[in-house]
Amino acid sequence: MKAVYIVEPGKVEIRDIPAPVRKKGEALLRVLRVGICGSDLGSYRGTFAYFDYPRIPGHEFSAEIVEIDDNDLGFKPGMIVTADPYFNCGECYSCKRGHVNACMDNRTMGCQMDGALCEYITMPIERLVDGRGLTPDQLAVIEPMCIGYHGMVRAGIRPGENVLIFGGGTIGVMAGISAKSMGANVYISDIIPEKLERDVEMFGFAGSICNTSPEALMEGVERITGSTMVHGKKQINGFDVTAEAVGLPQTFQNAIDSVAFGGRVALIGVSKKNLDFNFTLIQKKEIDIYGSRNAMKKDFEDLVDRVVTGKIDVSNIVSAKYSFDDSAKAFEAFSSNHELLKVLISL
Repeated sequence: MKAVYIVEPGKVEIRDIPAPVRKKGEALLRVLRVGICGSDLGSYRGTFAYFDYPRIPGHEFSAEIVEIDDNDLGFKPGMIVTADPYFNCGECYSCKRGHVNACMDNRTMGCQMDGALCEYITMPIERLVDGRGLTPDQLAVIEPMCIGYHGMVRAGIRPGENVLIFGGGTIGVMAGISAKSMGANVYISDIIPEKLERDVEMFGFAGSICNTSPEALMEGVERITGSTMVHGKKQINGFDVTAEAVGLPQTFQNAIDSVAFGGRVALIGVSKKNLDFNFTLIQKKEIDIYGSRNAMKKDFEDLVDRVVTGKIDVSNIVSAKYSFDDSAKAFEAFSSNHELLKVLISL
């Protein structure tokens, strides 16, 4: 079969490799769509922390079941599915306590192991997620949506809360969509005005903050959340929840600075860089900080249900679609065009 490899930063090529052989307890899947995500893009650029070259990328996908054993989960040949792509060891302390998304030896498809950007893959049956009639395009965006959704679940979003998402890209938007579906008033922050205009208009967010400087950020925070005079000194109220979905030290600092006293911060972004900051601010504001890694299978099932029932609309997520043979062009386009939200490769 044919498979796409990121051979080295900036270089993508298609190779002929042996087709996978299904084992007992696995399904043989014909891949239909594969999304390029932020980690794939980081791997292409050489900036992603969890990647070895050469590697087949891709963990956002939809596929058709070709072969499968009889099973009690209801999966049969011909069904269109997606899957949980985060492989956990089952033996570490995290796994034994049920935190399989935070496995100490996690292997995510397309990162620490080969991914789905090829014609066929095999997958343990218990990892399959029933597509429930969703289209291949819709199912291919469930996994990236899960990343943002899991972060918002971790942060415990409640109806009526003011939530500020840092990052107008794919994961930030998906975190915002998720928080909005939970009843929050969602605001988006980025340094690119065009992204903010698109996101507010396309996804119905409550507003935005163009984060061109610390001063501009805090002016926006005050404009939206207000301020209070305390002993003759103005105090900006801040957001109930902030989320970092960029993966930069400065935006994490921004999330800390703009959250309210007693507020909550979700860290979704991934970075290789360090942040030097006054950590006493966490104690002073009594902030709860939630690291958010990967997602749980329940997140996949919950999101499929939310899309099926109309609570979440993913129709505007896909910005462009490329053929399998044009995979190199897809990576190049996504890397150079910040207006693209989600790029799918169609097999």
